Amino acid sequence: MTTFLILYRSSVSAMEQMANNTPEQAAAGMEAWMAWAHGAGEAIVDLGSPVQVVQAGGDAGDPVAGYSIMQAADADELRTILEGHPHTAFGGTIEILEVLPLPGM
Repeated sequence: MTTFLILYRSSVSAMEQMANNTPEQAAAGMEAWMAWAHGAGEAIVDLGSPVQVVQAGGDAGDPVAGYSIMQAADADELRTILEGHPHTAFGGTIEILEVLPLPGM
């Protein structure tokens, strides 16, 4: 199995999203995430968490709003697992990074 770092990017920060959602919107969002996570099953190593940018890097794209750590046979299988992910349904984008093994480890 290959390990992947999934970065959830959004033009709206996670803190803004959480602050601006009604309790009903927050509950609906969590319900969508949990339904997706249930379907993803053992591919999820760490469901992750929302994050806040402390210092922006050199990337000109939308800031990272959260992350997950997942595993799959390959990137194609992972893309299939990520289809219909609620983050994209809410207008965000998903960046997939393959975690490479350290030489000699």
